[in-house]
Amino acid sequence: MRYEGFARLEDTMRTFGEYAQHPDCRPGQKQLVDLSDVTGIEENFAELMKLQAAKADVFMSEGAQTIIVYYAPNALSRKMCNMIVRSWEPFDSVVALVMEDEAQALSVLGLAETSISQLLTTAA
Repeated sequence: MRYEGFARLEDTMRTFGEYAQHPDCRPGQKQLVDLSDVTGIEENFAELMKLQAAKADVFMSEGAQTIIVYYAPNALSRKMCNMIVRSWEPFDSVVALVMEDEAQALSVLGLAETSISQLLTTAA
């Protein structure tokens, strides 16, 4: 998932709902969230917790563990990650990692590509 501009929880919920209905969605699937182009964030921790609970239902079904890597190369994206990582604390089967380096974020997920644009080109 790639965020651009102002990050709204409503947009995240809609996009996640589309992902959850996709035939390739499965429990335990590794996640990459690119926050490099975020220009603003919605700060509503109560709504964020509701969103994370809905995501946890998908991520944790069948007893799976899900790794989510957040690529957060700047101060605003790291601020967003602080809220997100805290919101995952109640869910033992979700491992949330924050990476400031793009190549490292991809490497943690076991990907050979060193940039997200390279990953998207390879996947196309």
